[in-house]
Amino acid sequence: MTESDRDGDDGVTRTTRETRLLETFVTLADTLVAGFDTIDLLQMLVDRCVQLFDATDAGIMLDNGRGELEVIASTSERSRLIGVLQLGAGEGPCVEAYAAGRAVSVSDVSELVDRWPVFAARSAESGYAAVDAVPLRLRDTSLGSLNLFRERTGALSRADTDAVQALADVATISILQERVLRQTDVARDQLQRALDSRVVIEQAKGIVSYTLDVDMDEAFKRLRDHARSQRLRLSDVATAVVEKRLRL
Repeated sequence: MTESDRDGDDGVTRTTRETRLLETFVTLADTLVAGFDTIDLLQMLVDRCVQLFDATDAGIMLDNGRGELEVIASTSERSRLIGVLQLGAGEGPCVEAYAAGRAVSVSDVSELVDRWPVFAARSAESGYAAVDAVPLRLRDTSLGSLNLFRERTGALSRADTDAVQALADVATISILQERVLRQTDVARDQLQRALDSRVVIEQAKGIVSYTLDVDMDEAFKRLRDHARSQRLRLSDVATAVVEKRLRL
């Protein structure tokens, strides 16, 4: 195999990655039906982005319908907390990608101090060295941001940034299809259900973490693994744990 057939240092071939990328687009397209679970969709998206774009972690922030962002999906507790820190500071690359409706790239954390000093001070111990954020947008409306975090410096290539943006665009269309856009109340309710589901998932993570004496990342992994093995919605598994109908 020639060097040109490889992508990155992990030895994953370009052909393999392109196949995975196409599979992700197909999976997103499959959600263009009634009854899909928004949380599952967004969690799948952040998981795939970590695999596809050599990121350490990924997360999604979503507008709660009142002009306020909330962390709705993440691949680790660390990436969730980084999102929360940005929301608390009211600034940061992920917040800017949403507000400006464009991709924001930070190739080295030293850039944070000049651009977002409050967030930089609060996130100094995160361990992330670079961040790339793209908006979840529909036409001129931005609904949130899809964010990739890496432990080494450097920025996504233009081609990878375009691919991440394309995934974010398809995910946004999946959430707010034309039939939903024609029914504002339905769209608002669907987004609110996703946000409510995230609260229950956080509660379930805490319960599993305490009960099994594991950290929050491991607790979430066990919830997700159970949901996938039983072909259940993550939010339904979390609800069963909170209501003490399920023990992991």
